[in-house]
Amino acid sequence: MAEVILKLSNVESAYGPIKAIRGVSLQVERGQIATVLGSNGAGKTTILKTISGIIDPRKGTVEFKGMNITAQDPAFIVQQGLVHVPEGREVFPLLSVHDNLLMGAYTRTDRDAVARDMEAVYRYFPILKEREKQDAGLLSGGQQQMLAISRALMAAPELMLLDEPSLGLSPKLTKEIFEIIVRINRERGTTMLLVEQNANMALNAADYGYVLENGRIVMEDTCERLREKEDIKEFYLGMKEAGARGERRWKKKKTWR
Repeated sequence: MAEVILKLSNVESAYGPIKAIRGVSLQVERGQIATVLGSNGAGKTTILKTISGIIDPRKGTVEFKGMNITAQDPAFIVQQGLVHVPEGREVFPLLSVHDNLLMGAYTRTDRDAVARDMEAVYRYFPILKEREKQDAGLLSGGQQQMLAISRALMAAPELMLLDEPSLGLSPKLTKEIFEIIVRINRERGTTMLLVEQNANMALNAADYGYVLENGRIVMEDTCERLREKEDIKEFYLGMKEAGARGERRWKKKKTWR
């Protein structure tokens, strides 16, 4: 039986009086790519922020490698091997590409291994090697996304949380980013929890998926099976056969199966 590296149990998080996620329970197995699908405002980003300690949940527990990390300090969580790649990239714009990568390794003392990981990320993203002395703020959006992922890899994570890695990118760059995400998972064994609006890309890259609606998990299954479900085809893969009728069915919540 596969090891569960991340487990959320009945987690509820809020922004003031507004509940963003309601009783969310999910788990991710070691070595797996799992994805959370949902529309804007469904609570996807809140799940990742709750896991990484940016938001303290009001209820429920978050376990990583069997350890309760609920509401722990984000720096402590990073030290345990869990790294968050936030939505919007958030690189350090006035630092060079090289120095951004070193910031990802700030908790590490194994200098030789850090140097090897630096070379590894340059192999994944050769353009970063070419731009290593350039200020990160001068990179294109796609290059900044590459840098954000690479900076996270420099922490030598066992689990990466990826929030909308395709946001604002062209279809070509999106395809390239997802190919690298899968490659990192397969070659390094890095477990990943991926939040993504591009459902087609996410379902093709991931092994297991959860569907989030209004802060609640309404469906889960292997991505292979999810791709074949009529509801996913209609509402996430742009394959609606009857728009108005489908919208009514969605609102009545009678089609989840």
